[in-house]
Amino acid sequence: MMLLSHLLRRFVRRGRLVVLDHAGQAHGFGSGQDGPEVTIRLTDKAVEREIFLNPELKTAEAYMDGRLVMEGGGAVFDLLYLFSINRSGLAAHPVQRMLRSAWRSVRRIQQRNPLGLAAKNIRHHYDIPPAFYRLWLDETMTYSCAYYPTPETSLFDAQIAKLRHIAAKLRLEPGMTVAEIGSGWGALGTFLARNYGVTVTSVTLSPEQCAVAKQRAIDEGVADRVDFREQDYRLLEGTYDRVVSIAMMEAIGIDEFDTYFRKIKALTKPGGHALVHCIGRMSPPGTTAPFIRKYIFPGGYVPALSEVFASMERTGTWCADCESLRLHYYWTIKHWREAYDARREEAVAMMGDRFCRMWDFYLASVELGFLHGSNFVFQLLLSDRRDDVPVVRDFIQDEERRLAEIGAR
Repeated sequence: MMLLSHLLRRFVRRGRLVVLDHAGQAHGFGSGQDGPEVTIRLTDKAVEREIFLNPELKTAEAYMDGRLVMEGGGAVFDLLYLFSINRSGLAAHPVQRMLRSAWRSVRRIQQRNPLGLAAKNIRHHYDIPPAFYRLWLDETMTYSCAYYPTPETSLFDAQIAKLRHIAAKLRLEPGMTVAEIGSGWGALGTFLARNYGVTVTSVTLSPEQCAVAKQRAIDEGVADRVDFREQDYRLLEGTYDRVVSIAMMEAIGIDEFDTYFRKIKALTKPGGHALVHCIGRMSPPGTTAPFIRKYIFPGGYVPALSEVFASMERTGTWCADCESLRLHYYWTIKHWREAYDARREEAVAMMGDRFCRMWDFYLASVELGFLHGSNFVFQLLLSDRRDDVPVVRDFIQDEERRLAEIGAR
């Protein structure tokens, strides 16, 4: 425990962490104030060294493998909460500074998505059986940040509000054509077709998502107006009145920002505009956390706004509007985690214990990243000319009110 104790003494300042080592000896860290008290047990000596050398990855793997055990009825959320309120102390440790420097030096190799590899990376996350996601997503099957009029809004109502919010920003009229980059399970494409009479061409790299979205279009009676395709967005042709991309930019790869914005420009008809919804970081450009990179979103990268706007400058793209959704994803993921916890036994029966431990860690860590970390969500309206989008934002709320009055969902 000597190396790990050295790290934890400098790291844990708020709250208290008690570690029971492989021999059963207790080691305490932290003041016990301004945070929770958490007790964990490490089952073997090797895991102590592993966590010291790479805590963000090896803590997750140790929990997944049962080598890190939560004691006293605690959950891994409690451990990650303690981590999240002490995160600055971890980054300041000399070994961790060197580790982060090494990650930054290879980030363009680790977080890239050329044609071919992009499909493999997307399928890693989304070709889990849809029945697993149905356990804990709301009935819209929307797997991206919701839009909360109030923190007390239900998850379903917040996802409907998100669809209305996006639709209002797109300023659609019957007969228009829409390109959607990243279809998810089809909620937005079918919503736009049903409520506006537009024609939607939507692409995804996930066969599972594409199949679910196609069936959804049939079930909702809009299969003649929504074309869901298993296709890389870079291969999509034609021009459209509107382009929309929700929670897709995070998956394009760190070297593909210019390609992405140029493609959006090429797809957008003169006078039209596009909407991009993406997770961002308020900190400078960084790297993807090793656990997320290895197990959850290989090739994924959350950009800093400085990277996003630099790319828009290089590609000659007007930012007609930028909205920051700071806490909306925290509320969303909190709802997901609570729904997942409530049906965890079913998830274990479906996917196995190690997989579900991985998702315990994933959902808790990303929820806390939006509460205590640097993550947030932004929405951009993009255009070729400065006046393709109204210069006053009233049009958004006016259309949202209309959609609410008619009960659009």
